[in-house]
Amino acid sequence: MIKFGTSGWRGVVSDEFTFSNVRRVAHAAAGSVKESPEVGHNSDEYRQFLGGATPSRVPTVVVGYDTRFLSEEFAKEVAAVLATDGVRTLFSAADLPTPAAAWAVLAHKAVGGMMVTASHNPGQYNGLKWMPYWGGAASPAVTNDLERRVELLGDHSVKAMSDERSVKESWTETIDFRKSYFDQLESLLDVKAIRKAKLSVGVDLMHGSGRRYLRPFLEERLGVEVVALHEDRDVLFGGRAPEPTPEALGELIELVRAKKLDLGLACDGDADRFGVLDAGGEYIPANDVIALAYEHLAAHRGLKGKAARSVMTSHFIDAVAKSHGCETRETPVGFKYLGELLRSGSFLLAGEESGGLSIRGHVPEKDGLLAGLLMLELVACEKKSLSSVRSRLHKKLGEFHHTRFNFHMERQRQVIELQERLKAKPPLELAGAAVWRVDQTDGFKFILRDGAWLGLRSSGTESVFRVYAEAHSSKRLQEMLDAGKKLLQGKF
Repeated sequence: MIKFGTSGWRGVVSDEFTFSNVRRVAHAAAGSVKESPEVGHNSDEYRQFLGGATPSRVPTVVVGYDTRFLSEEFAKEVAAVLATDGVRTLFSAADLPTPAAAWAVLAHKAVGGMMVTASHNPGQYNGLKWMPYWGGAASPAVTNDLERRVELLGDHSVKAMSDERSVKESWTETIDFRKSYFDQLESLLDVKAIRKAKLSVGVDLMHGSGRRYLRPFLEERLGVEVVALHEDRDVLFGGRAPEPTPEALGELIELVRAKKLDLGLACDGDADRFGVLDAGGEYIPANDVIALAYEHLAAHRGLKGKAARSVMTSHFIDAVAKSHGCETRETPVGFKYLGELLRSGSFLLAGEESGGLSIRGHVPEKDGLLAGLLMLELVACEKKSLSSVRSRLHKKLGEFHHTRFNFHMERQRQVIELQERLKAKPPLELAGAAVWRVDQTDGFKFILRDGAWLGLRSSGTESVFRVYAEAHSSKRLQEMLDAGKKLLQGKF
């Protein structure tokens, strides 16, 4: 069964993720865009496609792919199915980041975009991300429709046009999307301030599709001195998941320290998630990057607007936004919810603790490259390290200590039983204090009056609870974690 999660459909290559299933999803996407009233193709003219419509008179979809095993071949299969179904394709000339594909959807006024990627998952996985015409993650209504269409297909085979015919009849056009995306990034930055600062940066592309984007943009557009790691294509990502966690960035940490660089920047497999190192190789958590980015945009750019974050993201951003007279909105986990808020135009920034961020005027999709570039610009404007700016905010607004870990259980049934118990009888006290509020927007979030909170979310595919906690001191944070472990062990 094909199911879309918080960011697309993923599966193990040759097991669930097969050419046959990819064709079925592509066919479902073609049916969706042809019937969608929002994109204006639900017309008599289009219904007569088989009677003589041409590529210039039909919807266009951007198709891209990352550096994974067979990603380009899977992407070509998507384009072949779309051509057969009467949908024109703008096909990426090389592997590209998901945010670059999202921008291409907007820049080319396409009705959607399909990225072949499994993002930060290990190398044996691949996946598909569908981006509707707004250039962001598909909403639940859209993905539910795609799932229903795939299910209705049953075992029916899906036709795919040959490459030769598709190119000859102009159903597929190959494009290098870099320049348009670089122009967009440059429009969002203070290029003069960055060039003037003469910064040096280490970058780790983790063998992913940011490899043709981050270093070239830094050097060519911003005049930054760059030392790069892992720009080559490795479909196994060096034997680990391409996720920019502190544990995975050891080599970049050593590089930043050894060469005394001003920053270290990293992206995951499709460059929608970010990792940031301060001078000295200190890892700056995503929660802090989000708050720092808002502070930078408000303080140095004079921009105004509400902040948006997912429910398990630090309240640090709330405090920063409030200090600038703006409120913060909370959503379920998944950038598809945050993207909807960004599309309204009243939100300046949206972020989530797993390493996702975007801003007003850009794509309503997380962009790991932009997040790193905003940190670079902040350092250029402040002429200080990120940690010093964070310390200044902590002195002004209070400290925010946060962490996340996975708690494994033996059986899925234990996860279900604990969920049911927490719903029926949530704890009234945690870590020696009364629970002020229980938020069940996405999982369980127990909030205390002193601002400390504990979050629990079950995995949809594993016997795992994801545990999140925050407090205003490291001691209080540990007390919250201890309380969380007791809850998970059923001691309440």
